[in-house]
Amino acid sequence: MEQLKPSRSAELERQRRYQQEGFSIVWCFIALVVQAVLTAALVVGLPMVVPALDFEGSNGMVVAIPVWFVGGMLLGMISPGKTFIEPVVASFLVAIPTVFYLARGQTVRTMPLFMYVIMAMIGVLFTLIGAYIGERIQMGPPPKPVD
Repeated sequence: MEQLKPSRSAELERQRRYQQEGFSIVWCFIALVVQAVLTAALVVGLPMVVPALDFEGSNGMVVAIPVWFVGGMLLGMISPGKTFIEPVVASFLVAIPTVFYLARGQTVRTMPLFMYVIMAMIGVLFTLIGAYIGERIQMGPPPKPVD
């Protein structure tokens, strides 16, 4: 009967399935490049190509939040192992110049600086959610518990 009972290590292994075990500088740098390129392309570059789009001020932050979510999800899907923190750190580092760029360039759609900071933190939170979803997609369905 003892052999049929699930072992303690199997339970611990199931609990640790979704835990990150370390911080990778390489994947943090890759995440920084990906998030910076996506943000620059959509928030800065797209309005230059399509003049009808105007992502100044608050509209730029509204666009940046889903961009960081998608970036986090992409990084979660392609990175080996469990990397939740690296995209979040990269998003935080990309959010700083994005906030100052959008706050400096606002003309009509004005917003106080603290609102830019709050929206940037919401974007960083969505990056964490995206990275978690990407990791879940990468890992596949959870294992079935042993009865």
